[in-house]
Amino acid sequence: GLSCYSCPGALGSCPIGALQSVIGSREFTFSYYMAGFFAAFGALWGRFVCGWLCPFGLFQDLLHKIPFAIKLQGIIGDRYLKYLRYLILVVFVILFPMFVLDIAGQGQPGFCKWICPAGTLMAGWPLSILSEGIRASLGFLFAWKTIILILLIFLSIIVYRPFCRYLCPLGVIYGLFNPVSFYRFRIDEQKCTKCGICQSTCKLSIPVYLKPNSTECIRCGDCIEACPVNAIEKGIARKSLSVYDS
Repeated sequence: GLSCYSCPGALGSCPIGALQSVIGSREFTFSYYMAGFFAAFGALWGRFVCGWLCPFGLFQDLLHKIPFAIKLQGIIGDRYLKYLRYLILVVFVILFPMFVLDIAGQGQPGFCKWICPAGTLMAGWPLSILSEGIRASLGFLFAWKTIILILLIFLSIIVYRPFCRYLCPLGVIYGLFNPVSFYRFRIDEQKCTKCGICQSTCKLSIPVYLKPNSTECIRCGDCIEACPVNAIEKGIARKSLSVYDS
């Protein structure tokens, strides 16, 4: 599911890797397949994919369960760092493969090559441990991505899902569909007391009673379990939705 496309031996890739491959290709001008893929999954589930299907998301969840003296709701500048994901999507996922070419004229997968920690964790580290030949060829790029991964591992212990919050371009794409996806959360206005327990329970500090379908919500469902009056509903959207649905 997250095979790293920046590896020459890869037989597959994650959605972001596939998108960069087509953008950087000399043979194609638009990734119709991937655009349809994002639209289909996004329209149906939104960021449910992030909360329940992403293996690197699971890795961060497990790290955050490690007991530590300091647990933070976000790092310094959290309010502005959230927009870094959008910059990464535009610059490294779209523009980089369009304009940064190798000697053969093929676009470079900027995000996979320079940022993505999943490829480092699931392929880079294991392969370098098992293969002496690969260890001998390691250089600056491997060291750079190792630094990124180690930093994210440490941050994941004290801050919930830092990669999803600040770096993941796939989460940006799916998040844009949250307010309009078929699967969504809904606030029952008759039951909701606006007590704020949903927001204090949410590890991403989302005011669920105001924005149940925030672009940052990964659909973990903690808020639903915590609501004392069962005012938060989940499921396929109805034809008539209240003002609190978006």
